[in-house]
Amino acid sequence: MSDVKVEYEQTMSREEAAAWLSQLARAFAGDHDAEFALGPGTVKLLVPGRVRAEVEVEVEDDEVEVEIEFTWPLHQRNAERASAVPPGAKAASSSPVRANGAGRPGHAARAKRR
Repeated sequence: MSDVKVEYEQTMSREEAAAWLSQLARAFAGDHDAEFALGPGTVKLLVPGRVRAEVEVEVEDDEVEVEIEFTWPLHQRNAERASAVPPGAKAASSSPVRANGAGRPGHAARAKRR
C-alpha cells in the first residue's frame, strides 16, 4: 500500500478553530470510523478503540505553536475489524485514510502519495 499524506493550512478565527476541533472530537467519539471536513474535502480514518496522543506547545520568539497528534498502528484497526467479522464471512478491505476533494487548484489541501 502506498503511504498517503493529507495537509491543510488555513487562517481562521478562534471560534472557527473551536468548531473544527469539536467536529474532529465528534468524529473520534463514535464507534464508527472518523470522517471530518478538511478544507474543500473530507477525510475518513479507520480509528481503533485506543490511540496514542501527543500534545506539544512551543513558544518561540513571537509565535505560539500547538500541535495535537494521534497515532495508531494500521494492523490494530484491521485486527479489530477482523474479530468483528463472523466466521466464514470476508472482511471488506478499505484504505486507512481516504481524502476526497483534497488537492484541487486554488486550495491549500494537498493529498500526497509517498
